[in-house]
Amino acid sequence: MPPPEKIRLGDLLVRQELITEDQLKATLEQQRASGRKLGRILVDSGIVTEEQISGALARQLKIPYINLKQQSPNPALVNLLSEAQARRFRALVLEDSNGFLRVGMADPSDLFAYDELTRILKREIELAAVTETQLLSTIDRVYRRTGEITALSQELTAELAQTEADFGALLGTEAAVKDAPVVKLLQTLFEDAAQVRASDIHIEPQQHKLHVRFRIDGMLHLQTEADLKIAPALVLRLKLMSGLDISEKRLPQDGRFHVDIRGNPLDVRISSMPTQYGESVVMRLLNQSGGLLSLERLGMGPRMLTRLRAALNRTSGMILVTGPTGSGKTTALYASLNEINSPDRKIITVEDPVEYRLPGINQVQVHDKIELTFERVLRAALRQDPDVILVGEMRDKTTAEIGLRAAMTGHMVLSTLHTNDAATTPVRLLDMGVPPYMVAMSLNLVIAQRLVRLVCENCVAPHTVTTQEAAWLDHYAADDEAEGKYMRGMGCSRCNGTGFIGRTAVYEMLEMTPELVQAANHGSPVEFVKIARTQIGKETLLRNALALAKSGRSSLSETMALAAHSDG
Repeated sequence: MPPPEKIRLGDLLVRQELITEDQLKATLEQQRASGRKLGRILVDSGIVTEEQISGALARQLKIPYINLKQQSPNPALVNLLSEAQARRFRALVLEDSNGFLRVGMADPSDLFAYDELTRILKREIELAAVTETQLLSTIDRVYRRTGEITALSQELTAELAQTEADFGALLGTEAAVKDAPVVKLLQTLFEDAAQVRASDIHIEPQQHKLHVRFRIDGMLHLQTEADLKIAPALVLRLKLMSGLDISEKRLPQDGRFHVDIRGNPLDVRISSMPTQYGESVVMRLLNQSGGLLSLERLGMGPRMLTRLRAALNRTSGMILVTGPTGSGKTTALYASLNEINSPDRKIITVEDPVEYRLPGINQVQVHDKIELTFERVLRAALRQDPDVILVGEMRDKTTAEIGLRAAMTGHMVLSTLHTNDAATTPVRLLDMGVPPYMVAMSLNLVIAQRLVRLVCENCVAPHTVTTQEAAWLDHYAADDEAEGKYMRGMGCSRCNGTGFIGRTAVYEMLEMTPELVQAANHGSPVEFVKIARTQIGKETLLRNALALAKSGRSSLSETMALAAHSDG
C-alpha cells in the first residue's frame, strides 16, 4: 500500500463532526501549555473516546479499525518486531496474508514509523488503526519474558560452573552487580510477573530442577524450570535486597524490598523457608502505583455498601472482615480506612506485616523476635489516644479481648478473622474464650468474603449447563433462580489459556441486631447461627457468586468451587 498521508488530527475530528471548532481551539491552548498530545487531552477531557479517534483515522486513510480486545495476536507474528520496536512505533504485527503483513498502529498517519517498520520487516505492509490503550495492554500481555528468563538462567548456570566467586562480595554492591546475570534474571522475573498481573512469585528447589511459579488470579502457573545450581545465588541476592541474614539457612526469614518496574514502584514482601532441597522463597508483589481501592470499587452491592458506611461512621464498635487467606480481607480493610481517614481522626494500625503505606495513619508492624507482639502494641496503641484502631488479625483470646474492650470504650476497631462465613464468626470468638457479653456489646458488623475469577471477555462464549451442573443448581438454587446467561472462557493468549482474567469479591454481611445480641448473651451457639442465617437471608456468599455466574461475568464452575469450600 502507499505510505499514509500526514493528517492534522484536530482538523480531521472537526471535519468528521466529532468535536467543534471551539473545543479544538481550547484543546490546542492546553496542548501548548502542557506539551501533551492533542488526542490524549481530548480523551482525558471526555470530549471523544480513543475508539472514535481511531475510527476517524481509519475512515480518512481508508484502512480497517481493529478492536484488539476481540483479537488474539499470533506470537510468531508479534515477535517479528522486538518489544522495544513495538513500543517505540506503537505498532503490532497482526496478520500475514496475501503477501503482506497487517500492522496495527495507534497513529497510522506517522510517516516515519511507517518507513521504519517497512525497513525492519522487509515486507509490504498494510496498516490498521488500533487504540493506544489496547495496543499497550496487548504489548504488555504478549511480550512475555519466558525465553529471556530461560537464557539468563542458563547464563547464570554457566557463570557458576566457571567460577568459585564469593557471592557475598559479588552481590554486595549495586554498582558491582548491575550487569550480573543473577540481577538481570530477577529483574526480568519481576517484569514478567508484573505484565501478567501475578500476585506472587514462588521459587522452589526440587530434587533435580528449580521451579519458578507465578500465582495469577489465585491459581499457580509454572513459569520456568531452571538448573538447581542457580537457586543459592537467587536466594542470596534476594536476601541481600531485603536485608535478611545471608548466613542463616536453617530458619525461616521474612523481609521486604522495593523494585522499579518501568517507573512503577513494586513493593515485594519475601518469605524464605528451608526445604529438603534448599531454601524456598515466596514473594508477594504489591503494586504501590495503583492507589488504594475505594469502597465503591470493592464490588459490594449498594445495600451492603450503605450498611458498611453506616457502621464505619459510628464512633465505637468492632467491624470484622472474615475469610480464608487470599480472599481480599486486607484490601477491604484498607479501603475502609481510606474512606474514614481524615485530619480529625487519629488512626493506628497494628499489622504483620504492613502491606500498604497510608498517608496520615500511624502504622506499626509487630516483631515477635523482640517481643513487639500484637498484644503489646495494641495495649500501647490504646494509650496513644486513637479514634480508630486496625488490628491485622484476631489471632488469640488476649488480642480479641483487648480489641473488643477497646470497642466498648469509645474506639472504632477493625480486624480480620479466619472463618467460613458471617453467621459463625461471633461463635468463633466465643470458642476462643471471649466472654459472651463482650461479643454482644462490642461487635457491630461482620463481613465475610471470597474472590471469584471473572470470565475472559476476549474469548467468552455461551455455556450449556451440564447434567452435573443442573443437579447442583437444583440442590442449591430454586427453580426460578437457576436460569441465567451462563458463559465460559474458551482460553486465549490474553488469559494464558485459562478462560479467566481478573477476580472480584462476593460478600455476605451480618449486623448485630438486638435479637442477635440477646442470642449471643443467653442462647446456644446453634440457636445464634440459626437466627444469624435467617437475618442474612438470600444475600449469602454462594447466592452472590451465583448471581455473577447467571449474569455471565463469572462461570458456574467458579460458583461450584466456592460452594465446595464454604457452607453456602
